[in-house]
Amino acid sequence: MAHVLPAFKRCPAWLAGLFLFLSPLVLPAQEVAYSPAWFGPNANPVPQFADGTIPARTTLALSGNYYFGFGDFTGNLTLDVEVPLLPECVSLKVWLNTLERYRVTPEVYAERQMTGGLTGWASGDFYVQTRIRILRERRWLPAVVLNSTLKTASGTQFHQRRYFDTPGYYFDVEIAKSAHLRNRVLSEVRGVLDAGFLCWETTNSVQNDAPMYGAKLILRNPWVDWEHSLSGYHGWMHNGDTPLVYATKLAFKQPRFRIFALYQYGIRNYPYHHVQAGAAVELDKLTPRYK
Repeated sequence: MAHVLPAFKRCPAWLAGLFLFLSPLVLPAQEVAYSPAWFGPNANPVPQFADGTIPARTTLALSGNYYFGFGDFTGNLTLDVEVPLLPECVSLKVWLNTLERYRVTPEVYAERQMTGGLTGWASGDFYVQTRIRILRERRWLPAVVLNSTLKTASGTQFHQRRYFDTPGYYFDVEIAKSAHLRNRVLSEVRGVLDAGFLCWETTNSVQNDAPMYGAKLILRNPWVDWEHSLSGYHGWMHNGDTPLVYATKLAFKQPRFRIFALYQYGIRNYPYHHVQAGAAVELDKLTPRYK
């Protein structure tokens, strides 16, 4: 549009006004790829899934996250609360990326068509999830948990490509089964499968629909949980909307308290290494009790 400006300045006032009024109709709109390959790491990440159980007590977790590599360096805090409305049966879970500090290279800045500086601050999206146990694990039957999740459009800095300015939602089912061993070094091996459906709104109210999938192996003893997972989703627009990630997580357990560390690698359409460290505590006083 820069080459139009000299002639535009010589136009009569009424013609200039008409041009400004009609320009949104005749000029092509900027195309934005609403996909994890072209936004910050928290815009539309691969959803994490649990172990096919619902807690008996309210669980509060706080973690620090750092994403690096591939020209985008991001740090943020995440607050996570899960409240069992019916212990081990139904829970309400909410989480929020409370504050994000980011820095990108000039190359990433140009590729994403960002506006502003190479560094900045952003606040994140708010997630609300309902978890319902469909089937209790028994000797020959797996545990089955249904999750229903809403992602708000509360994240900021859309023009800096940190968060989408549109909402999303997803439904998924966790199917889990354990094998118990008479061994203190390895007392339990648990497998978890996850399958679901993820949707988010893009330009001009067009919706991207993506099947979700994931698999997890958990090795346990009384003091430590060690998880390995592979998960992703597959959008239909083929604009960087098919992320696939691998993650390994180590948690050290004490009664009603644990500390954990995670490393995640983006295999496809998620150009980040992710390290996380945090702690979680179970709180009796915040657990609903019904008489």
